[in-house]
Amino acid sequence: MSHASELAAAPSIRVNGQDEPLSVKTIAALLAQREISPDMRGIAVALNGQVVARADWRKTPIAAGDAIEIVLAKQGG
Repeated sequence: MSHASELAAAPSIRVNGQDEPLSVKTIAALLAQREISPDMRGIAVALNGQVVARADWRKTPIAAGDAIEIVLAKQGG
């Protein structure tokens, strides 16, 4: 089996439009993996097109095939 075939067979998710291996189980864990503090202001997360409340990040599971959008608001323009 080629390396590309192995990647295609591995469970994956889509984060901000990019496919990546599924390596965490919750939204909170995904943010931690990216060194984004869940206490930081100006963060919004959507799972499969639905905004997930900050209070639910620790208990919201991520599964293969999910699409996650992480939006970080920044000041200035």
